[in-house]
Amino acid sequence: MILKTIIAELEKFAPLSYQEQYDNSGLLTGNAEQEITGALLCLDCIEAVVEEAISKKCNLIIAHHPIIFGGLKKINGKNYVERTIIKAIQNNIAIYACHTNLDNVKLGVNKIIANKLGLINTSILQPKSNLLKKLITFVPNDSLEKVREALFNAGAGNIGNYSDCSFVLNGVGSFKANQQSKPFVGEPGIVHFEKETRLEVIFESYKENVIISNLKQNHPYEEVAYDIINLGNLNHEVGSGLIGEFEKPISENEFLARLKSIFKVKFIKHTKFLNNEIKTVALCGGSGSFLLKNAMSSKSDAYISSDFKYHEYFDAENKVLIADIGHYESEQYTPEIFYDIISNKFPTFATYLTEINTNPVNYF
Repeated sequence: MILKTIIAELEKFAPLSYQEQYDNSGLLTGNAEQEITGALLCLDCIEAVVEEAISKKCNLIIAHHPIIFGGLKKINGKNYVERTIIKAIQNNIAIYACHTNLDNVKLGVNKIIANKLGLINTSILQPKSNLLKKLITFVPNDSLEKVREALFNAGAGNIGNYSDCSFVLNGVGSFKANQQSKPFVGEPGIVHFEKETRLEVIFESYKENVIISNLKQNHPYEEVAYDIINLGNLNHEVGSGLIGEFEKPISENEFLARLKSIFKVKFIKHTKFLNNEIKTVALCGGSGSFLLKNAMSSKSDAYISSDFKYHEYFDAENKVLIADIGHYESEQYTPEIFYDIISNKFPTFATYLTEINTNPVNYF
């Protein structure tokens, strides 16, 4: 298996363009053209995980958290980050990180948490904006279906639960070709009027290059006229956190007990009980205190996340039950997403979930 083939599947599921600006997802060590014999999947890539990869004869580690987060000015082994990178490079092991881009897709980190809890009717808690664009092009009437189908095949025209979405408007276009041109219709030096269709489709920004390539390959004109417009619309398939519902309300005690059981938590830090049943639940894997206001405005009964600071518990204002289950604990099932992506596409490829608990936090 060539590494870039695996990367393509991961980025099809969680495009790198969806990562936050501060993040460092992607291929951290290795060459996209190298041959991969096996993949080890983990939450954190540390020295012990590299040793495990060596023992399992895996030359690819796929981690949720990037081992290289800030800039490295020197690599001489003075800390665990540098030692991990050195060991990986010495053993020709590629490291790929899939972090906030996996957090931000609807079927990513937060969805697996929701699935473990049995939540239904899930949706993004804080959808992102400015991720969509609109393509407007002008096509001779006889070529409309060919061009439209090519754009759909490239990923354009998807809006929520609907695909093949477009808008068309008939009109007349004009142009005059010069003597160096080879016009599809009309003659050089003469103004030509052609009945055309204005075709509009929405697409996700990261698909732009493929969509424009397909447009030009399938459009009959020598020079293709088109406009691309940035849209401020919310993309409800991409964003931070998730909100869902239990099929039947449960008590606050039962809710916390379920969290402890499913996420193998010894202790849960939480705000005081509000004597309400828990029906609607907001959640965010990892550090999610920044979404507390969203959880409150969504009228959620509880908000599951981690890394809340002392004063942030006051911010709940007795309107929502905060359940801080721990960073590692909330994201521990993330490697299962990688496993499903790879095993579903490449069922015979050697893929392993790490056996190492990389949680740096311990409880006494």
